[in-house]
Amino acid sequence: MAGRFISIKSRDGKTFQAYLATPDNKGASAGKGPGLVLCQEIFGVNAYIRELADRYAEEGYVVLAPDLFWRIEPGIELGYSSSDWQRAFALFQSFDVDLGMEDVGATVDTLRALPECVGGVGVVGYCLGGKLAALSVTRTSADVAVGYYGVGLEQHVEELAGEHPPLVLHIAELDKYAPAEVRDALTERLGKHPNVTLYSYPDADHAFARPGDHFNRPATQLAHQRTIAAIRNVVGPHFDFAALWETHCAYEFAIREIDPLMKTMVAEPYVNHIPTMTGGVGHQQLAHFYRNHFVNSNPPDTRLIPISRTIGATQLVDELLFCFTHTTPVDWMLPGVEPTGRRVEIPLVAIVRFRGDKLEHEHIYWDQASVLVQIGLLDPKGLPVAGVETARKLQDENLASNALMPNWSFGTRAG
Repeated sequence: MAGRFISIKSRDGKTFQAYLATPDNKGASAGKGPGLVLCQEIFGVNAYIRELADRYAEEGYVVLAPDLFWRIEPGIELGYSSSDWQRAFALFQSFDVDLGMEDVGATVDTLRALPECVGGVGVVGYCLGGKLAALSVTRTSADVAVGYYGVGLEQHVEELAGEHPPLVLHIAELDKYAPAEVRDALTERLGKHPNVTLYSYPDADHAFARPGDHFNRPATQLAHQRTIAAIRNVVGPHFDFAALWETHCAYEFAIREIDPLMKTMVAEPYVNHIPTMTGGVGHQQLAHFYRNHFVNSNPPDTRLIPISRTIGATQLVDELLFCFTHTTPVDWMLPGVEPTGRRVEIPLVAIVRFRGDKLEHEHIYWDQASVLVQIGLLDPKGLPVAGVETARKLQDENLASNALMPNWSFGTRAG
């Protein structure tokens, strides 16, 4: 647990606790950032919610997760055993949504007043908290909100159909707590609202973002990306991903130093070179990979030629040519292959995700068959593969297309 608990004064003159997590950024803005209220599930501000708060703090937010069950019993923190589930549902059934929203509003106001909070305040919530987050755009001063698989939203459709700040709702299509008729009602009434965005996840169930039986990694990753994009669009913070990535690449290919390279990444990053499944997961393994099989293993004439770059709210996509002469072992691209002395020019795509101002992971793609053709390990005759022609075609779209298709013909169309 990286944060701490603070006291919040309720609007009826009492106090309750909230978990506070702050960003670990540097410089003049150290420990500061836009605010984010995190609304709990029905299990209280437990370890999962605190971990979420810490994760959002890494994204650059000052996060406050209030104990919203304090009026029933302060400090409730449940797990996911059958007995805990039963108690959680009992708490949910006795929870007063209107009083809960008063406490969410008090949390938003408290967060705005903290010296660490610089800029606007958003709200994000899960399950019960997903509904409370949605209602925060109509009942609090929140600037933006995101709700994950909110329960009982159909009871508040008319309220949410009015004017309010931006709202994103993540909907799980297998969610028994939001059956088809509920999803249809939300889509019909809110789908065309200018400030409401509905995202549906076809293979996901309720609580798909929480590790457990219903955890769905692809849905979780996509939903998180959309969440950060929505919040950053309204309250920030904004980072120079291009500069961060170029600094990282400089340590990889020019400066070739491991320790400062690793400092450009989160504490437990990962890299996956898709065609060869090389890289590493976690700081220790990835540092070992960089030190022994990447940074000091690329041929001295290695060159990266940029073709295009796309920058989003959480990630950067680079399209480039990766060029080298195979004079040294290149373990990550050609594991176990002795140097051939052959020239390689290969189109390569790097998808780089950031968490705050650090690299979180890299997914690197290229055509391994083309590499093998270029170093002489694969005879392209009779196969639908090409060698350096793929790099040439990337740079000049006027070069011949469809050369590998024996049945290709292109004549002048009559008319």
